[in-house]
Amino acid sequence: MRAGLVIGEAANGLRRNVTMVVSVVLVTFVSLTFVGTAALLQLQIGQMKSYWYDRAQVAVYLCTSLSEAPGCVDGEATDEQKGAVEAQLESDTLAPYVDEYYFEDHEQAYENFQEQFEGTPAAEYVTPEVLNETYWVNLTDPGEADVLVESLAGMPGVESVSDQRRLLDQIFDVLNAASYTAIAVAAIMLVASALLIATTIRLSAFSRRRELGIMRLVGASNRFIQTPFVLEGVFAGLIGSVLAGAAVLAIVQFFVQGFLADTLSFTFVDVADAWIVVPLLIVVGVLLAAISAGIAIRRYLRV
Repeated sequence: MRAGLVIGEAANGLRRNVTMVVSVVLVTFVSLTFVGTAALLQLQIGQMKSYWYDRAQVAVYLCTSLSEAPGCVDGEATDEQKGAVEAQLESDTLAPYVDEYYFEDHEQAYENFQEQFEGTPAAEYVTPEVLNETYWVNLTDPGEADVLVESLAGMPGVESVSDQRRLLDQIFDVLNAASYTAIAVAAIMLVASALLIATTIRLSAFSRRRELGIMRLVGASNRFIQTPFVLEGVFAGLIGSVLAGAAVLAIVQFFVQGFLADTLSFTFVDVADAWIVVPLLIVVGVLLAAISAGIAIRRYLRV
């Protein structure tokens, strides 16, 4: 097979269908950008889980004078009730699950609240007395938090016991929903891209139907006839996927690392993670284009 002739035929096809080729490039670019974004979001969720789950604590909120929980019928937690909570944390039952714990009184809770909500109306009206005194418990295995919740909930002087992992799960559920939405949109766009590539190849073949007829009469093989059309699709898919890879790198570099990482105290994906995703996008784009173009030209030549 003469490579120069095949490449020349592919270039002629691209020149004849510039508008359709640009459309294929743009659709491929948008769809693969969604795919890359969804992949990075899944990497982000995995990193956040591994980082924050190990640091998640169990918070034992003690009663205040305003508490209405069943264990708070006597009002604010007494020293005896606090001692009972500490004794339970240090008991043979719970000690194997507890790495360490510390106590946060009203004043410490107030200082943390003021620091966290500085400049908001709530910071002006909240007083130390309305904030719960709290035992913050670090676990040897954060997955065993239910043991502490069941043992401490309902004790006299305890308003509630909260596992921070439950709060993290809600955040991760939202992030997963966003990721799945991006995947769904990407799948629809990839289907549109495949159909557009197939349509482009069929139009290109139709515009050269006389040439194809002559090539068949002189004995050209199907492989020789089909290869230029497949190369047209591969070229358009390659350009679209490369643009999508560049967009993913730009999003991570300038938005994630340049903005979010400086604004929020989370662990974020970086450019190294993006470089893992980029080759996958290029492979997906090229394979999608090659398969779509190959099927389209084969079906056209059979008609």
